Amino acid sequence: MTNFAARLRAREQLVGYWVVLDAPPSTERIARVGYDYVVLDAQHGLLSTRGILDGLTAIDAAGAGRGAVRIGSDAEASATVGLVRVEANNATPIGRALDAGATGVIVPLVDNAEDAAFAVRAAKYPPSGIRSYGPTRAGLRIGPVPAESDAATVVLAMIETASGLENVEEICATPGLDGIYVGPSDLCLAIGGKFPGDPDVAEEFEAAIKRIAEVAAAAGVAAGIHNNDGASAKARLAQGYTYATVSSDIDHLQGIAAEHLAVVKS
Repeated sequence: MTNFAARLRAREQLVGYWVVLDAPPSTERIARVGYDYVVLDAQHGLLSTRGILDGLTAIDAAGAGRGAVRIGSDAEASATVGLVRVEANNATPIGRALDAGATGVIVPLVDNAEDAAFAVRAAKYPPSGIRSYGPTRAGLRIGPVPAESDAATVVLAMIETASGLENVEEICATPGLDGIYVGPSDLCLAIGGKFPGDPDVAEEFEAAIKRIAEVAAAAGVAAGIHNNDGASAKARLAQGYTYATVSSDIDHLQGIAAEHLAVVKS
């Protein structure tokens, strides 16, 4: 399960999914579909510390056994990994997520290189970082050796604020940072949108999205972005983003339920 970090750092195209519900059985099913990664949202999601642990365990359980088959495919299940969008750029939630077995952390509200550098230090063991040693579960699935753990886990900084956009070059140049991740909703608000997806700032928003991808490419780091659907994710990958996340469990739960209801009542 350690090849995810190498693939992300090589800027391979990866596709992921977003989870906000504390529902391990559904998370396990999602992880069997074949996404490269599943993100557990500890910032805006409905996940406690125990929920993060259970979610990460469910993701790993989905890939347990080489003979497991992807839903809708004859291919063997890939090593889908679990990432955590931590609640804040703070050493405690970052370390807790990694100790629970996350393959990486997505750190919100990164405004500048100093913020990015702190996130990296919080995720790495001494001498390069400040992560406290106690890999309660990570020691079993990633390994107990600090240097090996540092190599196998990734740190991704969110670009979603006005300052983050302004300082994206210096953020991407931060030593040890593996990539950036665009939060479209907050970014839209940051550039003057009255609400996420505000058409009045669509042109400025697209210019910002394009610039972020170009800066990341020039710096040689991964560039990721959240998307409402698969078609949008595919378009962003074609635009130069190297990993893209598709929607979320709660949005799909509501959307599919509404679609079936509409069919019954039509």
